[in-house]
Amino acid sequence: MPSGVEPATFLAGFDRILAEVAATGRRLSRDELESRRELGEQAAEAGLGLRRMVSAHLAAARDAWPSSANGWAAASSSADCALAAVQQAVDSFAEGYERAQRQAIRQEEAARREFIDDLLLGRSDLGRLAERAERFGLRLARAHAVAVAEGPAAYEEGDAVPRRVARAVTARFDSRRILVTTKDGRLLCVAPGDAEDVLNWFAKQAFAATDGGRVAVGRSHGGPGGVVQSYEEALSTLEMAERLGFDGPVLMAADLLVYPVLARDRQALADLVLSALGPLRGARGGAQPLLDTLTAYFDSGCVAAEAARRLSLSVRALTYRLERIRKLTGADAADPAQRYTLQTAAIGARLLNWPAQEL
Repeated sequence: MPSGVEPATFLAGFDRILAEVAATGRRLSRDELESRRELGEQAAEAGLGLRRMVSAHLAAARDAWPSSANGWAAASSSADCALAAVQQAVDSFAEGYERAQRQAIRQEEAARREFIDDLLLGRSDLGRLAERAERFGLRLARAHAVAVAEGPAAYEEGDAVPRRVARAVTARFDSRRILVTTKDGRLLCVAPGDAEDVLNWFAKQAFAATDGGRVAVGRSHGGPGGVVQSYEEALSTLEMAERLGFDGPVLMAADLLVYPVLARDRQALADLVLSALGPLRGARGGAQPLLDTLTAYFDSGCVAAEAARRLSLSVRALTYRLERIRKLTGADAADPAQRYTLQTAAIGARLLNWPAQEL
């Protein structure tokens, strides 16, 4: 609480109102109620707790209550009016207090959104950006990593899901070094680069709060640009997971570096796909069923029984398909020397959405 600010400062006129109400039996006027709301806003802005201010109102009412037999304590109607006035005054004061709190929250959310936009889009000079980052507990000269979570709906600051996740994270860790916010409908967590436990906890909470959404964690990078780089890695990982059909709820960009490398030279990848898998288009039913067979076979560690289960086929039917692939392409998926080319081409086909999209 700021030094020198006492609850009595925000009780101005309260004793006078009680005395007049007890004497006349009237209700509080519109101006009196508004003055209580304004005092409630001022108390919130001054940093006084609402519970303490309610207690101060009750104490002031008790002090103003006459103890003599001739006072309004002797008349039940006067006592009822006084108690009703206390209720009105406290209710209006709390309304103003909550109004100030909501406004402060909206301002904080707007400042956080603006900061995140400027940080991730590079719309502010680094010196100014670093100063603003301190307000949110980030020291941009250090390394940071970003986790991004997406769910079935788009989320904004103040929504129930982001609030729930933020509370869970800050309750467990030092909130001064962590920023949990939203960007483009997704949840974000920016944490120190060495705080893997924070990002893992965020991922767990986000997965639960979004009813099984997907979370991607970018690698740790230093400096203001490091936050952007980690964020872009996390976004790229989410996109890659969608295109490749990864089922894992938490994806680490560091574990999937091979995919961006493959996709970097699109023309070379397209040439590989057409060269290695192009002949599959001559199969009855087209290339897709045989490509799905290769994908399931490689994803199951080249275990025929597991691949057959994933495709709802018999092992015999799967073996027939693999033999058909060998005859069409000239490459044997079971041969370690030829498997790498087929597997890389199968990954490339998924990245390029082939054969649905012509290359």
